[in-house]
Amino acid sequence: MVRRSCARLLAQDCLLCGAESGDNLLCPACENDLPRLATARCPRCALPTPGGEVCGRCLARLPHYDATLAVFRYGFPIDKLVQSFKYGHRLALGSYFGRQLVAQTGRCAADLLIPMPLHPQRLRERGFNQALELARPVGKAWRMPVDVRSCCRIRHTAAQADLPWRERAGNVRGAFACAADFSGRRLILIDDVMTTGASLNELARTVKLHGAAEVTLLVLARALPP
Repeated sequence: MVRRSCARLLAQDCLLCGAESGDNLLCPACENDLPRLATARCPRCALPTPGGEVCGRCLARLPHYDATLAVFRYGFPIDKLVQSFKYGHRLALGSYFGRQLVAQTGRCAADLLIPMPLHPQRLRERGFNQALELARPVGKAWRMPVDVRSCCRIRHTAAQADLPWRERAGNVRGAFACAADFSGRRLILIDDVMTTGASLNELARTVKLHGAAEVTLLVLARALPP
């Protein structure tokens, strides 16, 4: 009786449709309708390919990361939820998204999780690092250390979302610094959204210069080319 009363008191409405969703942020119907990525996709960058083979972009210019794990296609309503998380300070979505990453990708063989670093100025403006909020539940579930000290962002660049796709790689060149020796270690770089992958690729390049043997990207959502 007490447990049922508590459940009623803690019940909330779905963030998307307003239906009762119990102790979840989304109701089952809305959660089932979230845009999943196609199963057949490039193992390197997670863009859809006809038979799950490496895509032409990766063959033409091999990225510094070795694999990408992603759950959703970046489109409605994932885009609205991510924006609410990052700019509306709905931090509970960080835990929800982290659990989705754990449930949908399975444990990745690696030694360390590294959230995408924010420049100190951007961190002050936002108040939190969204990548770290995703990394916490993943690290807990996988019993994997979350490293927030070894890598930092040393250039306060223009927001990638404000730039054309072709300009993003140049915008983040030399944006990161690393203070660790990652020799022989397998790293997971985690972020909320991968668009061109320019920022994640530059961070992967940086950690590989410091010895990382293997770099896997773990992202909530993958944007498809326009």
